[in-house]
Amino acid sequence: MLAHMSFGVEELERAASFYDRILAPLGYTRVWSSAEAVGFGESGGADRLALFARPGAATAPGPGFHLALKAPSREAVDEFHAAALGAGGRSAGPPGPRPHYSPTYYAAFVLDLDGHKIEAVHQ
Repeated sequence: MLAHMSFGVEELERAASFYDRILAPLGYTRVWSSAEAVGFGESGGADRLALFARPGAATAPGPGFHLALKAPSREAVDEFHAAALGAGGRSAGPPGPRPHYSPTYYAAFVLDLDGHKIEAVHQ
């Protein structure tokens, strides 16, 4: 259904470096960049997440909003969470099963440097 998602960020290079680190375990990479924005997706493909520099105006959506990213394994979910914490993000839910969603749902939640809630999920 969705073609892509975009977020405004305070400091583009700082945010891009954060996403470089947390998306690598999930198999995603920076697919384009400019002075004002960067895009992430599968190598050689289109962007699925874009970050746009919005100094002084970047605001994360409020409670109830998050972006869920597909992870290739439970280990990738664990690595995503660890990478986010190592890059200055905050945990919003440690890696683990979420049986209230489904018996095979394994996920972790983090807040990025601008407060966007990001989930990595493997099913």
